[in-house]
Amino acid sequence: MLQAALRAGTAHRRSVFEVFARRLPPGRRYGVVAGTGRLLEAVARFRFGPDELAQLERAGIDRETRDWLADYRFSGDVWGYAEGECFFPGSPVLVVEAPFAEAVLLETLVLSVLNHDSAVASAASRMTCASSGRPCIEMGSRRTHEEAAVAAARAAYVVGFAATSNLEAGRRHGIPTTGTSAHAFTLLHDTEREAFAAQVAALGTGTTLLVDTYDTLRGVRTAVEVAGPGLGAVRLDSGDLAILAHEVRAELDRLGATGTRIVVTSDLDEYAIAALAAAPVDGYGVGTRLVTGSGAPTAGMVYKLVARATSDDPAAPLVPVAKRSAGKPSVGGRKHAARRYDAAGTAVAELVTPSAVAGDGVRDLLVPLVRGGEVLAREDLEAARAVHRRSLGELPREAKQLSEGDAALPTLSSPDQPLPEG
Repeated sequence: MLQAALRAGTAHRRSVFEVFARRLPPGRRYGVVAGTGRLLEAVARFRFGPDELAQLERAGIDRETRDWLADYRFSGDVWGYAEGECFFPGSPVLVVEAPFAEAVLLETLVLSVLNHDSAVASAASRMTCASSGRPCIEMGSRRTHEEAAVAAARAAYVVGFAATSNLEAGRRHGIPTTGTSAHAFTLLHDTEREAFAAQVAALGTGTTLLVDTYDTLRGVRTAVEVAGPGLGAVRLDSGDLAILAHEVRAELDRLGATGTRIVVTSDLDEYAIAALAAAPVDGYGVGTRLVTGSGAPTAGMVYKLVARATSDDPAAPLVPVAKRSAGKPSVGGRKHAARRYDAAGTAVAELVTPSAVAGDGVRDLLVPLVRGGEVLAREDLEAARAVHRRSLGELPREAKQLSEGDAALPTLSSPDQPLPEG
């Protein structure tokens, strides 16, 4: 596209691209924007060096295009939903305005980051809602690509996960790290008692002992005998977790380890977490289902041209453009996004309109992220966590339900459009 546009003389036309999802995964009530901080860092360092240019030459890309790429620096503007913000079908979660050549090159980068991270964050948010305030730990590194594992840990932390087992995520992003031993550590030793004693000797009585390698209740008794009643936690990774949690709690209390916590793992998702709500569980370790979006591994976002200038003149007016493809139409024209609230402060609609909407009970959603090619704000995960708490807290109560249902908010194209009934 770039090579053809350069030859045609259209590559430098000012253009506006929007990123949005046409729909949410079946049954989901909301999505969560995540990966924005990672994306901005990636855009700032997006370059074509000698190795990349040599590969393009071997692929048959012409000299004019390669020369243009050698000097590539994004010089445009970007707006978007704040990281951690909830989104709905049609929400313009990112708006890129730049010459066509600059903006079109970012499509794959933008979508790969936002689709992955937003999918993980959307699933993780449902999990933290289901956990009813009990901490969730991200433990999915062994179930995905090594770089995706770091990104998934970051996305989960944005929406309220307490920690990760991925040390690289801790190093890069400052996320709290934690973990336990595996069954292999127990099996390494001649007896379970020797394994527990070795772990306690190295890590102290505040450690978490995995008690279900052999017989779970016997493992609990051995753990307390070795560590004493001040044992930090035990982990359950197999069997009927709800029944076992009650039995283990009773055994711990009988042994005087009333402060020892119970952490459960084993292919948990939001439904399994919700099913354990009445069990005496103190925390959840979530892996496979988290890093794969709990059945929706992509947020389904697309990157579409919605407006372009009539010529290369920087002052040339923008005209709307749109697809008319069956099943995949787009809405032309640059848009503004806001959220409308009722008198109680509960969100009632997403407004995606041709012009800005102002007034009481309305909050603008698009914030400036890049101006003239310069990133305006660097990664701040604590700010993103605060954004998500606020955004989720504004949604109607049914947004947190796990049952099948439509998006929690309708997306309206006009502030005067009535809310749908029901």
